[in-house]
Amino acid sequence: MTTLVSMRPLFHPSIEEITVERILHALSDPVRVAIYADIVSQECSQNCSTFLTVSEKTIPKSTLSQHFRELREAGLIRGERRGVEVHNTSRCTELEERFPGLIRAIVNAHAIQSKGEAQEKNVLGRERPDVQ
Repeated sequence: MTTLVSMRPLFHPSIEEITVERILHALSDPVRVAIYADIVSQECSQNCSTFLTVSEKTIPKSTLSQHFRELREAGLIRGERRGVEVHNTSRCTELEERFPGLIRAIVNAHAIQSKGEAQEKNVLGRERPDVQ
């Protein structure tokens, strides 16, 4: 006997339902903005397990699922179930039509901030005397 388990469909807001406030809230978390910036930079869809480590931090699967739900419900990504995996793509084209320049500005600002943090970390690492 075969039992089919149906999964709930993933919620994706229509482009008209997406708000700047919801986008900014979703991207206010450092892990989510790092995930989103990576998805935006890729040409193909990314499955959730690609992001088990974000910014040198291990992210539990349950927490990762919540991050992806926030990004999806804010209208930033579109998720598609493929077997047991969910593949995610950016909705940049749609968002660019609704809010011209917004996503590009946020992703660029994140890149500048990340670069500055990496340089600072590198400088601090060199200045710190070796502890025995």
